[in-house]
Amino acid sequence: MANQKYSAEDIKILEGLDAVRLRPGMYIGSTGAKGLHHILWEIVDNAIDEAANGFANRIEVRLYKDGSASVEDNGRGIPTDIHPKTGVSGVEVVFTQLHAGGKFDEHNYSFSGGLHGVGASVTNALSEWLKVEVYRGTVFRMSFHSYYDEEKEKYMSGVPNEHLVNTGEKTDKTGSFIRFKPDAAVFDTVNFNFDVVSKRLKELAFLNKGLEINLVDERVPEDKKPITVNYKYDGGLKDFAVYLNEGKTALYDEPLEYKTEKDGILIEFVVQHTTDFTESLFSFVNNIPTPEGGFHETGFRSGLTKCLNDIARATGALKEKDQNLMGDDFREGLTAILSVKMKNVQFEGQTKTKLGNPEARQPVETATIEGINELFKDPKRKDTFDEIVKKAQAAARVRIAARQAKEVARAKNSIENLTLVGKLASCTGKKPELNELFIVEGDSAGGTAKQARIRQTQAILPLRGKPLNVEKKRIDQVLANEEIRTIISALGAGYGSDFDMEELKYHKVIILSDADQDGMHIRCILLTFFFRYMRELINNGNVYIGMPPLYKVYKKDITEYAYDDEELQKKIEIVGKGYQIQRYKGLGEMSAEQLWETTMDPARRNLIQVNIEDAAEAEQMVTALMGDRVEARKEFLARNANFNKIDTFIDRVNI
Repeated sequence: MANQKYSAEDIKILEGLDAVRLRPGMYIGSTGAKGLHHILWEIVDNAIDEAANGFANRIEVRLYKDGSASVEDNGRGIPTDIHPKTGVSGVEVVFTQLHAGGKFDEHNYSFSGGLHGVGASVTNALSEWLKVEVYRGTVFRMSFHSYYDEEKEKYMSGVPNEHLVNTGEKTDKTGSFIRFKPDAAVFDTVNFNFDVVSKRLKELAFLNKGLEINLVDERVPEDKKPITVNYKYDGGLKDFAVYLNEGKTALYDEPLEYKTEKDGILIEFVVQHTTDFTESLFSFVNNIPTPEGGFHETGFRSGLTKCLNDIARATGALKEKDQNLMGDDFREGLTAILSVKMKNVQFEGQTKTKLGNPEARQPVETATIEGINELFKDPKRKDTFDEIVKKAQAAARVRIAARQAKEVARAKNSIENLTLVGKLASCTGKKPELNELFIVEGDSAGGTAKQARIRQTQAILPLRGKPLNVEKKRIDQVLANEEIRTIISALGAGYGSDFDMEELKYHKVIILSDADQDGMHIRCILLTFFFRYMRELINNGNVYIGMPPLYKVYKKDITEYAYDDEELQKKIEIVGKGYQIQRYKGLGEMSAEQLWETTMDPARRNLIQVNIEDAAEAEQMVTALMGDRVEARKEFLARNANFNKIDTFIDRVNI
């Protein structure tokens, strides 16, 4: 290789917000829908911090027809005075300097969720324009815009149109108003999803007792009124637990609630057991969801196990000779919400999904023990704790009875010798990060998939029967199902609290079912199993849904595939006159070549990555759809399954 000159002049210095524009994914995770909503959350989090620290009690989020969004709070308002080091207003600093804000100084905010993000400046950098109003006796205004500078041959991001202006307009309001329009040149989509926004705001209202949050969506026809929803929960986390347990049978009526401060950490938790068999723990740090857990969850689980074992012995439910019950026993059917507020938060990863502060573990554990013990002393709670211990003992009996099945299912290193996975056509590749497991509906489709696959990296697991709907099933019932046992064995990473991503044999798990109602049902069943017993698999983005085409449009040497009715019309236009249509009723109708080029070829296939934007809402949906409400499930499948319900599609094709 020829020597290339490398000197100081080759080192590129990104000024201001240039770095954000150049590598947006580093700051907001992605430029897809998730990243789009992230820039809204950065502004919302700042408003929430004002409320969480006692300076605001109302927040309004508004979605406009032009694609912009605004956030207004009635807090103190962004500082308008001149910053001593920069010589410009606090408003200008906040929106133009990365990692600038008032939350680095403890006397302004005791706790904050917005601090460890990248701040309002990133929202500004990735917006076409942004406008700010601050209400502090008078109205202050400032605006910013992003544009391409032809002379400099680069994007200028979040550039002030002017310095902060005091309009002199008198106002009784206090707080800040920020409106921004995401830049279509940055994001794959600039359309805020109402459901995503409303669910997050609802969650924030639960987490901040008494805070009023309004959402207004103006994106409606001219003759319609804007959609307005209001969230305010005076019960806070208690109301949250009741909401999460809708559709479940609570073991005791009133959730157990406790709030305290330990070592400068504000700790609040609510627990309520149900007659279900899986644990649902939702944790938050400074109002930010931590679906991947962290040290606060570890402390909570440890504390809960210790104090409930002590209570079981104090009540005589556990005798001297009896072994302690396990944490999994006490957490069977548990719905718990843990909210921690602390300074100097360290999240693992920019997207804030896991708490990395080890110092949080012990205070949370101590608070949990003290809180549960204090609640236990209340004579009115005697029956509650009797029920908790009884359920844990029943769970322990099932656990012990299922041990043998569990050991078989966890035999990770001898899969080839297990009859359980005799139907598995494994791949030859030894690198899990490159390997894919296709879970296929039926032997017919399985046989075709085996012919079509890349033997080195693609494994095929045909399901001969319908897997068990694990919702509301005990672990022994789950492990008794051959299809479920086979999936556990094939993946090789265990299940439940023992699930270990390091042992996972396939880093892509692809559900490949027919595009009909039965196929949709199988998808729901499998996703429920992964959600309940291998949630980390979903959190890490390892689960996918393969999308087989519904139609083949062809003539002579031209072939096009359509995945829905809308696309069918487009493919007909591409193929042109003289076309023929084949409708696929199932994967078994495809040849190996067709299945490969439409569904299995990494270069051409359509895969949907399964993710959980809101764990609490996912919990609600799984409970509602996969529980006892059969009619609700049927209605959902009929409404959402990606298939044609009648086989008269040709009548709707314009020939």
